[in-house]
Amino acid sequence: MDIEAFRGLLTPSGQALLAEAGAADVSEDGLIGTASRLRRGHPADLVAAALTQVRLRGRAVAKFGADASRMYFTQAGLEQSTRACVAEHRARRFASCLRPGERVLDLGCGIGADLLARARAGIGGEGVELDPLTAEVARANVVSFGLDGIVTVREGDAREEDPSGYAAVFADPGRRTARGRVFDPRSYEPPLDTVLGLAGRVPSGCVKVAPGIPHDAVPDGAEAEWISVGGEVKEAALWLGGLAGDVRRRATLISPNVHTLVPDEGLGGPEVRGWGRYLYEPDGAVIRAGLVAEVAALVGGGLADRHIAYVTSDALRPTPFASAYEIDDVMPFSVKRLRAELRRREAGVLTIKKRGSAVDVDRLRRDLGFGGRRPKGGTAVTLVLTRVGEAPVALLTRPVPGTGAAA
Repeated sequence: MDIEAFRGLLTPSGQALLAEAGAADVSEDGLIGTASRLRRGHPADLVAAALTQVRLRGRAVAKFGADASRMYFTQAGLEQSTRACVAEHRARRFASCLRPGERVLDLGCGIGADLLARARAGIGGEGVELDPLTAEVARANVVSFGLDGIVTVREGDAREEDPSGYAAVFADPGRRTARGRVFDPRSYEPPLDTVLGLAGRVPSGCVKVAPGIPHDAVPDGAEAEWISVGGEVKEAALWLGGLAGDVRRRATLISPNVHTLVPDEGLGGPEVRGWGRYLYEPDGAVIRAGLVAEVAALVGGGLADRHIAYVTSDALRPTPFASAYEIDDVMPFSVKRLRAELRRREAGVLTIKKRGSAVDVDRLRRDLGFGGRRPKGGTAVTLVLTRVGEAPVALLTRPVPGTGAAA
């Protein structure tokens, strides 16, 4: 999709075509027929742009819900955009810290997800985007939601921006290349140090980073927040200056309610103990934030192995920060013994989890007789593979409803 074709979609005739395409069959089976029919009345490049938007909007529902039907996307912009619930969570923090009338400079605004969320929270500002097409898409999104009186978008290189006069900087440096994801903060585009330097020139800042960011890459005085949605870690952010809290790290879970866990400085490391009645699997954001000891304290438990983030306890204490499993059996890892035990239990559904285990899960599933279709019915079993010291261990468990993201 080129920029001229996209601009054509914003005209009255383009909007009519977009509505027509949205009501048509754009599935893999129906796409060619729909494209052929639409091309009889519209230019081919405009039809291609309309069909691209319709298909991207369908994919975007998972991130943006009903708003996706009013938004515009590029493929890369959708993949890299902040999902709506996370952007809204961040916007609330900006709104609570900034004074009325203060503005935010958004560096690398992409399709504008965070920009829109802040504008909806009443926070004005300006988005800067290097790619001309993506900038055009972001402008169209601002107009689509009637927010053009609050925020603006322009093309520009984040590295050349002067943030003077803004109360805060929000930055989302690129973390993908043609070869895939970038994990080294020095390889972000712009590099993390460059972005932090820009944000350090204003009173407050927030930088979106990959959830795998090392703790030692978090600058002094900053707060790192790891965020999971529905139990899956999605991203992290560094809060700077006036937007930073009084803790160095935080885990935030959105499911859809928001739950936050911060360090308890009075805690030492969790105790190491034998397996209890329950196994707790901390949320990934909790693990990334280094807050497993806090979860262990919440459930009155400890670790079976000090290097593996599985918590065990004799008490059932539902918490949003960990999913609980009732332990039925603990045994040394043995395919033969597991196969016999699953047969004895008449297992019909097998879920396999692992941490600290080198076992190939797909191969194990086949070896246990679950490689093909299983008959309906039977017992549901969750098999947890881990180790205690150097000894591989298998636990046969059952999930406890109402724990983890559902708590």
